[in-house]
Amino acid sequence: MSILFSERGPLNLSETQQNILKFWKDNDVFKTSIRKDSPNFVFYEGPPSANGLPGIHHVMARAIKDVFCRYKTQKGFKVERRAGWDTHGLPIELGVEKSLGITKEDIGVKLTIEEYNAACKDAVMKYTDIWNDLTEKMGYWVNTEDAYITYRSKYMESVWWLLSEIHKKGFLYKGYTIQPYSPKAGTGLSSHELNQPGCYREVKDVSATALFKIISSKKSLSLFGDSSVHFMAWTTTPWTLPSNTALTIGKKIKYSRISTYNPYTKEPQEVIIASDLIFHYFRKEDENISDLPEGKVLPWQKLSEHFGKEFIGFRYEPLLPYAEPYENPENAFKIIPGDFVTTSDGTGIVHTAPTFGADDARVAKEFGVPPMLVIDNSGNPVPLVDLQGRFIDCMGDLAGQYVKIEYYLDDERPRLSVDEQISIQLKKEGKAFKIQKYSHSYPHCWRTDKPILYYPMDSWFIKTTAIKKQLQDLNKEILWKPESTGTGRFGNWLENLNDWNLSRSRYWGIPLPIWRTEDGSEEKIIDSIHTLKQELQKSVVAGHMNSNPLELFVAGDFSDENYSQIDLHRPHVDNWILTSSVGEAMYRETDLIDVWFDSGAMPYAQIHYPFENKDLIDSKKEFPASFIAEGVDQTRGWFFTMHAIAGLAFDSVAYKAVISNGLVLDKNGQKMSKRLGNAIDPFQAINDYGADALRWYMITNSQPWDNLKFDFAGVKEIQRKFFGTLHNSYSFFSLYANVDRFDPLSEAVSQNNLLEIDHWILSKLNSLIKEVTEKLDDFEPTKAFRPISDFVQNELSNWYVRLCRRRFWKGEMGQDKLGAYQTLYSCLTTIAKLIAPVAPFYADQLYQDLTKTSRSVHLSDFPVSNELKIRKDLERRMSLAQLMSSLVLSIRKKEGIRVRQPISRIIIPVFSGSQENDILAIKSLILSEVNAKEIKLIKEDSGIFVKRGKPNFKTLGRKAGKAMNEVAEAIRILSPKELKTLEENHNLDLKLSASVFKITNEDVDITTDDIPGMAVASEQGVTIAVDLKLSPELIQEGLAREAVNRIQTIRKEQNFDITDRINLWVNGDLKIIDAIKAHSNYVSSEVLAISLNYSSSIPNDVIVSQVELDGHDMIFGLKK
Repeated sequence: MSILFSERGPLNLSETQQNILKFWKDNDVFKTSIRKDSPNFVFYEGPPSANGLPGIHHVMARAIKDVFCRYKTQKGFKVERRAGWDTHGLPIELGVEKSLGITKEDIGVKLTIEEYNAACKDAVMKYTDIWNDLTEKMGYWVNTEDAYITYRSKYMESVWWLLSEIHKKGFLYKGYTIQPYSPKAGTGLSSHELNQPGCYREVKDVSATALFKIISSKKSLSLFGDSSVHFMAWTTTPWTLPSNTALTIGKKIKYSRISTYNPYTKEPQEVIIASDLIFHYFRKEDENISDLPEGKVLPWQKLSEHFGKEFIGFRYEPLLPYAEPYENPENAFKIIPGDFVTTSDGTGIVHTAPTFGADDARVAKEFGVPPMLVIDNSGNPVPLVDLQGRFIDCMGDLAGQYVKIEYYLDDERPRLSVDEQISIQLKKEGKAFKIQKYSHSYPHCWRTDKPILYYPMDSWFIKTTAIKKQLQDLNKEILWKPESTGTGRFGNWLENLNDWNLSRSRYWGIPLPIWRTEDGSEEKIIDSIHTLKQELQKSVVAGHMNSNPLELFVAGDFSDENYSQIDLHRPHVDNWILTSSVGEAMYRETDLIDVWFDSGAMPYAQIHYPFENKDLIDSKKEFPASFIAEGVDQTRGWFFTMHAIAGLAFDSVAYKAVISNGLVLDKNGQKMSKRLGNAIDPFQAINDYGADALRWYMITNSQPWDNLKFDFAGVKEIQRKFFGTLHNSYSFFSLYANVDRFDPLSEAVSQNNLLEIDHWILSKLNSLIKEVTEKLDDFEPTKAFRPISDFVQNELSNWYVRLCRRRFWKGEMGQDKLGAYQTLYSCLTTIAKLIAPVAPFYADQLYQDLTKTSRSVHLSDFPVSNELKIRKDLERRMSLAQLMSSLVLSIRKKEGIRVRQPISRIIIPVFSGSQENDILAIKSLILSEVNAKEIKLIKEDSGIFVKRGKPNFKTLGRKAGKAMNEVAEAIRILSPKELKTLEENHNLDLKLSASVFKITNEDVDITTDDIPGMAVASEQGVTIAVDLKLSPELIQEGLAREAVNRIQTIRKEQNFDITDRINLWVNGDLKIIDAIKAHSNYVSSEVLAISLNYSSSIPNDVIVSQVELDGHDMIFGLKK
């Protein structure tokens, strides 16, 4: 027999993947798929860092991107997708420091900046090959040969140009502020870095309520007399107490003066605390008692009450007098007012250390209180904590100790943290009122996992707050998936926007292109290498430079050779001196640009805009992006920086639509990590299950923006239920199509000659195409592809193919048989195109097998729905047939009646003429499907069927509330007429004692009482009763059908061809033989028997099989 359609054998997705990958590579299919002269669909690839290995979550993220790029290609768009590599920043630097066994402080000492940066450059592409391997194996089509790389001079030049544009608009400034700072990374952090998921963590720290002794003054004497009074201030960072220079109170807050005892020294003390917070520190039962302090007993008495404004200007003794401010120390250690003081926790009095808190610095500056800065050996003012997070030399026994114990290596950690040491000292000196462990949320560095500090630093900022309203308005133009991310997480971020801390005190990154005179009176920002070359030439003339390091650079020559001779990294640019307008030397600001600015600049820098490809951005050909997708952690990272730069430089959105995908967790909902041993190797998963199964599982299991609880059991189910069913449907088709030599190019059977079931499946197919297209156009991949799976399993395989088997089995090719082949062929080729975006490998194999060409499915157009073929009335009737059949089969299963056993009748109540007509139209189909002899229709109000309503507390609980009991009782007493109204209208108003309550179908479980001798089932308003009585004739027919089943199994086991005619011998129980004789024509037709022999003497050349049938041993002999 000539094979027209490939007969594939068992499903093997991994093997299919390998074969198709070779086909793609041999035929350069990806490159060919780019539709050069078509309208653009612009996609931006968020650049990963290649110094780390990819994980299973990258398969998820890349599958989402690939789905829409492939879909839009099939829809006729030109979809360029260029890979990129994020090559700068902390991930690379920290990895290099670890591999070299150094810290940031060693750079410039143990090895030069140039050597360090060379090591970073070598390390940054360490795992490129592995990333590219994953990209290929998972079927993610992206141009890796022409990837943009952020460390290249062209990319860096575009970044400099963007920054210069922002500077021209007045949005770039330098400021000395309190900023998030990571001592272990050695750099400041921007607010969007600090808001990456997981940065804020619940920690348990030592908290201290310290006692600050008021210095007696005329004003204090008038309020307190000659009493020694202490103000109570609470802090969760005792290490900042040596830097305290003020106490901040609320002017309108009421405070109480309390006479009590120090809990640690047991000495009498008077303290000041906010009146609303007294019972956070004192027990009600201890008030006004005359006992001495003992155990938990701490006697106290309220002496007076005051508003905070009465304390303004009071002076107090330094709590821990290690140092005093170098500047205006006479203005330190006083009480000032602040609008941020509340009574939600603490004492209502805020310990204020201006060097380590933004609010502290602001309020202290407002009232002339100096920060705790001291002069170091070089004559510079510095805080009491250095950039490594250690106390400086003037801190006595604390000098050289880290302020956070987490900064120590595990084997170097001291027994007591500095917080504990300070707290012990305060206890001994009677300056502590309460020391305890306190759980709170504290920010950590997103790359080192260590706590950050708030630290005073000189930094460059982008004034994003100046265009806050503009960014918010632009955000409204973006289609966010899910919408809640755009209005919630991203929208809230924009609402509370801070200026962007741009500078980083590191070595490997894009240097700030800013040069200043030593006194800061003049600055220049460089917008291009050509401009820099010109400025350097001025310095050569002025004598600040001996030669021009860019002398060989040729402006206007955009060749890689010209640009590769230039290295704009440190330390090279650090040594380039420019010249001011009055001839003074100008030096580069030593910081780097925030690496998030690098990635946010990729729409422009990847094409070297504006130096090349200017028209692509200016004419909106490749800007903004039509679509981007990354993890939810990028909401305040890459999503924000792209949005901000586009708004700042172009007054535009950077992307029109975005999917923010959730996390990939383990099956128990835990975050995956090597430490927990629950991480999944993506390569092993692809090898074991095939990329198609993984992709389909990830896309259809849950919405992309929901967290996915990854479970291989679900992947196996996808393999078996979806791909297995589709593969079996194709295998069925190819087997019979090859037997009948079906030609898909033969003239189409006319619509009039197609059966109703053909029209139905084609209607469902075109409805499916319409639904899938609508959902994909709305960036809803889960809602798009789940219906495909349902169609393949429920409509195509379990209904159409199964019900049409006889049409394929029967003799010669006629119009009916040809119509069945053409219909099934159309369904399968369409499904191949529909699933191509998610399952690119299997879709390509299926498409090529069907079309018998070497043309890839990814070069085909996406199917277009033919509205003329959609017949909703036919779909409705067939859906009813499926529902009714399902109800009967569920009764069979419940009652233990096999499907091959015919039943006498089913009874169906009808409530309208249209429903009766629908049932009559599908009557023969239902009878055949459920193996019944008769359908009897009766009026619903005949009284045979008694329905009852039961409340569904699961749905009612959300809306009934206190009325639940009354609603439940009202449902229980619903009349048959009311239940019918609910089923027809899908809702019903219940009259309660005080109101009307609307219920829906979901709120009521409608059951039907069983009828004697029958079993009843109901669903979706349809009720069916099955007559359970089996006559001897029915039982005999059932035995004949069972015999056919056993013989067909023997044919398969003995490898008979599906068209082979046989001679059949039967021997065994007379009851079974009588059944076969009674239905001999049926048996012979089904098993293709040309003779049927009932004899105990079976010829020796006949293969004999012994089987069990209804508890009896039977012998069947088969011979061709």
